[in-house]
Amino acid sequence: MFPIIPANSATASFPENDEGIFGFGTTDTVWTNLTNLVSNAGVVSTDVAGVGTIRKQLAACEYGGDKGIFGYGAPGPPSYGATAITNLVSNTGVVATDTTGVGTIREGPAACRYDEDKGIFGYGTASSAAASVSVTNLVSNAGIVASDQAATTGTSRTDPAACEYGGDKGIFGFGRTGGGAVAITNLVSNAGVVASDQAATTGSTRYRLDACGYGGDKGIFGFGFLDAGPTTAITNLVSNAGVVATDTVGVGTARGGLAATQYGGDKGIFGFGLTGGSHSSTAITNLVSNVGVVASDQAATTGTVRSQTPGACSFN
Repeated sequence: MFPIIPANSATASFPENDEGIFGFGTTDTVWTNLTNLVSNAGVVSTDVAGVGTIRKQLAACEYGGDKGIFGYGAPGPPSYGATAITNLVSNTGVVATDTTGVGTIREGPAACRYDEDKGIFGYGTASSAAASVSVTNLVSNAGIVASDQAATTGTSRTDPAACEYGGDKGIFGFGRTGGGAVAITNLVSNAGVVASDQAATTGSTRYRLDACGYGGDKGIFGFGFLDAGPTTAITNLVSNAGVVATDTVGVGTARGGLAATQYGGDKGIFGFGLTGGSHSSTAITNLVSNVGVVASDQAATTGTVRSQTPGACSFN
C-alpha cells in the first residue's frame, strides 16, 4: 500500500513579517535615532522618540522569525568614527537600548536574514578614511551577534545592500571599493556561508542603495548613487534562485542613502534618502508590490526627513 501522507505535513517555516521599521540616519546635518513604524498596509507612522546611540550608515535585519536588529554605523558628535553597537527590535517594534558591540567596528555595512530566523551583517569600512572590509558577523535566532567570521569571501567594499531570497538564503550586492562603485554580488547560504563573487552580476554599478525581500522568496535592489555622483531610481529584481536581473527603469524620486524593508508579508518599501539635485534629505517612500513593481512616490509620508543610510527591517 502507498503510505498515507497527512495534510499539512510540509516542513513548517516562519511566516513573512507584517510590519516594518525605519531607524537612525541623519537629517541634512544632524545625527538621529528616530524610528518610524510601517504598518501591514505600508503606511509609515510619525516619529517615535529614539533609543540608542545616534548614528548614521548602519544596517538592520530580521532575526528570530519576528524581531529585528539595528547594528554598526557611525555615531554622531562628540564620538564620530565607527562602532559595533547593536539595538534589538521586539516583535512589537520597540527598540532596545545599546548592546555592547561585537566584531570589527564599521560604518556602511549591509545586513539580511538567512535560514528563516537568523541574520548576517557584512562589509563596510572602519571609518571614512580606512580601507573597506569583507568581514561578516552572524546573528543568532536569539539576537546574539557573533564575532567576525574567519573565512568570509568576496571583494571588500563599503555601502552595499543586502536582502533575503529563496525563503532561507541571502545576497549582498553592489557597493564601492577604492576604485569606485561595483555591481558585485555574493550569495549567502542557509548556513550563513558567504560565497565568492558572482562572475556575471548585471545591473548598473552603484552604492548607498538598499534592498528588501518581496513575494515571499524574491528580492529587489533599488536606488543609490552612481559612480559619477548623481542618484538614480533604477531597480534590479532578484529571483528565488539568487539571479540578479538587468536594470528596471526607475520609478520615483532618484536618491541614495535610503533604506528598505518588507511589510505586509510579501511586499516591500523603500524610504527616506538624499536627492541628487538639491542634496536634501527626504521622507519619500515607494511601495513594492508582491510582484516587484515599484510605485511612484507616496504623497503623504510622515516622519522627519533623513538620509545617510538609516536602517530598516521587518518584525511581527
